[in-house]
Amino acid sequence: MFLGFHVLKYFIVPVLWATIIAYMTWPLYQSIYRSCGQRSTLSATLMILFIILVIGIPLTFAIFILQHEGRNLYYELQKQVFSGHFNVPQFIRDLPVIGKEITRTLKELNQDPNSIIQNISNWIQGHLNYGKFLLNEISKNIIKLCFAIMSLFFFYRDGQTILNQVSKALEMVIGPRVHHYIDTISETTRAVVYGVGLTAVAQSFLAGLSYLVAGVPNPMVLTIITFLLALIPFGPPVAYTSVALWLFAQGQTIEAIGVMAWGVCIVSTADNVIRPLVISGATQIPFLLIMFGVLGGIASFGLVGLFIGPVILAVLLAIWREWLHETHEEEALMMPKASLAYDLDNDFDPPKDPPK
Repeated sequence: MFLGFHVLKYFIVPVLWATIIAYMTWPLYQSIYRSCGQRSTLSATLMILFIILVIGIPLTFAIFILQHEGRNLYYELQKQVFSGHFNVPQFIRDLPVIGKEITRTLKELNQDPNSIIQNISNWIQGHLNYGKFLLNEISKNIIKLCFAIMSLFFFYRDGQTILNQVSKALEMVIGPRVHHYIDTISETTRAVVYGVGLTAVAQSFLAGLSYLVAGVPNPMVLTIITFLLALIPFGPPVAYTSVALWLFAQGQTIEAIGVMAWGVCIVSTADNVIRPLVISGATQIPFLLIMFGVLGGIASFGLVGLFIGPVILAVLLAIWREWLHETHEEEALMMPKASLAYDLDNDFDPPKDPPK
């Protein structure tokens, strides 16, 4: 197993992505499978082509648009810096502690922008080797994507067989309770993908509308950045607040107030409505645990940890609840609803009245 892990460790992330995609799109694959006369190879091939068309083509166009708008944004920022009039609103200058530091930095930037830009360039080249790093990361992700698509084909074609074998093997090791853990993993994965994914799409779309109406340059880039931040709890306020501050700095006060008000009243409201309904409602997992799972998963495993982290904590929570149930069979625990095990009392039989 040790040697096998070292051989397969380079493919774990692509396989995990393929597993998540296969699980979330399995009902659609089943429909195609029945339409093709239960021919698994043909069904898997059609499903892969469908995913490439639905995800790959829009993603390719988005990359080109992002490249174009990113270049324009870079030139706009460069123009602002070299104009010598780079500024922030007065209330930011008046902030305690950091206000004076921001004012000093802006003064230096406006007086000698070439020096600041040169120092930043030297730091990037000396410490990050940015160009080579970026090229290596892009190449690695393209290769991982190819392996994920290849794995996805076989998961579609042989998914039921693989699932039965894994379930049987885990049952031999853990026992009958493994089915409960598998159900927990299933519910958590579905809830996190729908909750985090749909919330991020809805929030970025709503925020993008405000950027477009406010006339913010390069709204596509800012919308994609908002989507990436929306994958993290409390990320969208950082996005639309930054845009509002930039509009304030440009003297567009009404637009800045509009973006901020829309963000607080509409964008953040979408997060408060969609995410709790889909995640906590489906899995009975406290939001705090979901947040820790998302942030800790990203820090430990990268982007795929967005889904792995909550699943791991959900299984640990299931084990915790079972352990408490087994060690307190005669005692009905009364837990506050905000606790990690608030629904334990549902698992216990009500105490029997003593014999009269």
